[in-house]
Amino acid sequence: MKGDFYRRKLSRREFFKMCAFSGVALASVPLLVDILKAAASRPKSGEKGFISQREAMFYKKLDEKTIQCQLCPRRCTLSEGMRGFCRSREPHEGKHYSMVYGNPCAIHVDPIEKKPLFHFLPQTAAFSIATAGCNLRCKFCQNWQISQFPPEDTVNYELPPEGVVDLAIKYDCPTIAYTYSEPSVFYEYMYDTAVIARERGVKNMYHSNGYLNPDPLKELCKYLDGANVDLKGFTQKFYGELCGATLKPVLNTLETLKEEGVHVEITNLIVPPYNDDMEKIKEMCLWIRDNLGKEVPLHFSRFHPLYKLKNLSPTPVSTLEKARKVALKVGLEYVYIGNVPGHPGENTYCPKDGKLLIHRKGYQILENNVVGGKCKFCGQPIPGVWPEEKVRKKTELPSLKVSKYLG
Repeated sequence: MKGDFYRRKLSRREFFKMCAFSGVALASVPLLVDILKAAASRPKSGEKGFISQREAMFYKKLDEKTIQCQLCPRRCTLSEGMRGFCRSREPHEGKHYSMVYGNPCAIHVDPIEKKPLFHFLPQTAAFSIATAGCNLRCKFCQNWQISQFPPEDTVNYELPPEGVVDLAIKYDCPTIAYTYSEPSVFYEYMYDTAVIARERGVKNMYHSNGYLNPDPLKELCKYLDGANVDLKGFTQKFYGELCGATLKPVLNTLETLKEEGVHVEITNLIVPPYNDDMEKIKEMCLWIRDNLGKEVPLHFSRFHPLYKLKNLSPTPVSTLEKARKVALKVGLEYVYIGNVPGHPGENTYCPKDGKLLIHRKGYQILENNVVGGKCKFCGQPIPGVWPEEKVRKKTELPSLKVSKYLG
């Protein structure tokens, strides 16, 4: 399959746009040389279009000029001057390159609950990074400003893998989260960072659309501690029409993560009228129960009009409540309602005695009765990754100061 392509030279439109931004009249011929030189100069860290490259890990050469990317199910076939569907990879002189290695466009310290992970070191911080690009085309994307653009169109920073780990430790983040856009498109950057993080005692969390081939996924799993996969719907029609993708690879990813021992949680964004059919939701919940286990946390998240679906209304809270009842009825034990701060569906309850274990309000935890990975009241084991000792409450997340790496 051939991917989108972007020529390296400036298009006519880009040239005139650049001239307009410079405030220079096109009739000023002597200044045109300076404009062209500026266009050819390499952007610096912290500027729009800063790019650094590294040879890709998963691809094969078809001939001297053509490669096939092996990273995701699209398997883009590319030759010189073309970009993959993800907008972040391209071949050059017979080799395939990531254009987003060590140049994130988003760097934040977040509550781990924002990922969302509810059974993974609650009330701790996650050092979160993302680069431009994605291998899906979701019409409801909440981070479309970075996921649906190539790195030339985002402000990127020079931050090598060891720098990510240094900053995570500096800002008291026990976890690095690869998130916001699709981490698979910055696979090499994520992988190298995860290896260093594991060596230094920092955990790795992967928030993904699940559209990744088995070989790179299994290699990554060696260094992953947790994952949240967006299971966006449970029909091929939904994936085809709203995401430009297929469902089966996502299900395969979920099964692989579980088999490899990675802590897995699932998010299902309900977007009426596209994926709010309760029979299909029941079918999805049965699949989760039978293939992953009843203990896998499932988050039903509220949709808000964004990107290409601004004409729709937010998901009714009653729809989320119905979906949660369906999931609990088929036997799933940990089912949550997301994007509705203060709703009882945010809380964790013991599946054995029904008592409140973790009381949440948005990203805040008001009460935690999980002790040593068990219900404090009845001793029921609660699946997840729990702190070995009491975690200090964080009323405020730190303000990032990363000048050492971001110049």
